[in-house]
Amino acid sequence: MSVDARQAEIKAVSNFLGFKYECNNNTLVNHYKETEFIDIFTDLFNKLKPERVFIPFPSYNQDHRTIYNAARIALRPHDKNFFVKRVLVYEQPHSYIWEHKPFKANYFIPINIESKIKAYSLHKSQVRGMRSEELLRAMAKVRGAQANCENAEAFLIERWVE
Repeated sequence: MSVDARQAEIKAVSNFLGFKYECNNNTLVNHYKETEFIDIFTDLFNKLKPERVFIPFPSYNQDHRTIYNAARIALRPHDKNFFVKRVLVYEQPHSYIWEHKPFKANYFIPINIESKIKAYSLHKSQVRGMRSEELLRAMAKVRGAQANCENAEAFLIERWVE
C-alpha cells in the first residue's frame, strides 16, 4: 500500500473522530530503528506539550516494539524534555489473542463501539480477519464488563501524575 493511501486512511479516520495528527514519512515499517524515532518523538512532545500520550503495546510486531521503546526513551523525565503526565499503552487485538507478554489492563475508557467499528472500517489497510469486527466487539464487551459499562477500551498505565 502506498504512503499516500495510508495517509488518506488516517485523514479519513481523524476527520471522523475529530483528532489532529502528524505523520512521519518513514515508509519502511518493518525496518524501523529506535534511534530514528527518539529525536522525532522528543521534538514532537516538546512542541505539542500533550497532556497524555498513547503508545503501542510492545507485541510480537517489531514496529510496535521499536515505537514503544523509542517513545519510552523520549518520554523519560529529563530537564530538557516536556514532562508528559499521563503515558498509556493501548491494547491491540493480536496481543489479546496471542500474548507476547501479559497485558495487565489497569485503566478503562467507556466507548461507543459503533464509532470504533466505523473508524476501524475507514482504516482499510488494517482491516483483517485476525482482527475482525466480531473480535473488536467481543474485546470491548469483556473490557466493558471489567469497567462496569457496556463497552470499553483497556490500557496499561505507564505513568499517571495528577
